[in-house]
Amino acid sequence: MKNFFGKIFAFWAIIAFLIFILPAAFILWIIGLFSEPTRTRIFRIVVNIWMSIWIFLIGCRLKIKGKENFAKGKNYIVTCNHNSFMDVVATTPFIPGPNKTIAKIELSKIPIFGLIYKRGSILVDRKDKNSRKDSFTKMKQVLDLGMHMCIYPEGTRNDSNALLTEFKDGAFRLAKDTGYAIIPALLFNTKKIMPPKKGFYLWPATMHLHFLPPVPVNKEENADALKQKVFQIMENYLRENKDKL
Repeated sequence: MKNFFGKIFAFWAIIAFLIFILPAAFILWIIGLFSEPTRTRIFRIVVNIWMSIWIFLIGCRLKIKGKENFAKGKNYIVTCNHNSFMDVVATTPFIPGPNKTIAKIELSKIPIFGLIYKRGSILVDRKDKNSRKDSFTKMKQVLDLGMHMCIYPEGTRNDSNALLTEFKDGAFRLAKDTGYAIIPALLFNTKKIMPPKKGFYLWPATMHLHFLPPVPVNKEENADALKQKVFQIMENYLRENKDKL
């Protein structure tokens, strides 16, 4: 019975999403006339309003903790765990300040949605070495423009029973190369809403997004040591809080 209603909720979620996609796409096409970082600042405001309404309409809630860890006038590399398609909905619009995320190029080819997707992302073709190199350069440019860079260091959705899967190197090489501090971000319950192995399914729940204190780049440690440090911080926080929310 729950599976049946989960499909009904998923169908309604698509309808509610499509109601807003054309006006949102038009606005986001217009903001292409602006230069960065103004373009991304407006983008974030638009998708924040859109996703706040959509989350409410599908019966979900999002509670955010730790915004004070973003110091005024500073930007960061935000590393977030990745459990579900809902993760992007809960991160990009609600990270304090303009930000971009690293994203797979395949979804940019979807009509209309692709325009929105490209506005908020640095696209990468993971099978193309030149694309990976180019995306790394673009992420540095995002940071230099005063925007946050949001990265899911697990690389893909975690469909295992582990709290976190092994981190990729990109976020931590970026931090070492640029000197920007890392803010670990932890999402809770997005896997309950859209389980990665359930297919066409959605179940309303309250999501939690917690931003932790910045992890500065230590000149004495290499990117791998930084990666292990951030992994441990995030894994410990998930373990300590997963049954409290």
